[in-house]
Amino acid sequence: MIPLRDNIHPNTIPFITVALIAANIGAFVMELKWTPGELKTWVSALGMIPARLAEAANSGSLDPAAYLPLVTNLFLHGGWLHIIGNMWFLWLFGSSVEYCLGHANFLTFYFVCGIISNLAQAAFDPTSTVPVIGASGAISGILGAYAVCFPHAKIKTLLFLVFIFTIVEIPALAFLTIWFVYQLQSGTAALSMGGSGIAWWAHVGGFVAGALLNRFWIKRH
Repeated sequence: MIPLRDNIHPNTIPFITVALIAANIGAFVMELKWTPGELKTWVSALGMIPARLAEAANSGSLDPAAYLPLVTNLFLHGGWLHIIGNMWFLWLFGSSVEYCLGHANFLTFYFVCGIISNLAQAAFDPTSTVPVIGASGAISGILGAYAVCFPHAKIKTLLFLVFIFTIVEIPALAFLTIWFVYQLQSGTAALSMGGSGIAWWAHVGGFVAGALLNRFWIKRH
């Protein structure tokens, strides 16, 4: 399922969403300029490595650099499909959630969800030495908030049925429920297989955080 558009029409310009997209694209352009060796070095330094984070937490380290990857990893992506998918979801759902929460609140909310999503991934896979990168954890928080802010919204969705594709309008809650269940099942399967290249539990943790915490930032109309 690929979401195309929703029926929410905010009456404000989502400039925080646009700024976040621009920052992610800017970071990705920098990645494209790095040599393979430089890319590996920077991803290791700025990506969130669960084992390294667990070591810092267990030792009681107060060095900010040890926890900085909880934020910096949100701006790195592993390829064109990775960033295009994330930025599309950020634009489609972020603009509406920014309208719901307010600009300043949305920015704080985004980073809080991103940090919580990283902590969730580290909690479920604490020995992993694979860097976790991508904005999907924070965006998952936006999806959780969207489900609460706009429970009656509809989403035009591109469906693939074997060799046929069609566009249907489905309730946002149905779309987000299917998405969340898929993340949860995939995360559970990854645990049984000893890991995965996708941070499923960051998605799950981000979504739950967004659904539960958005009320603390929601704009009063």
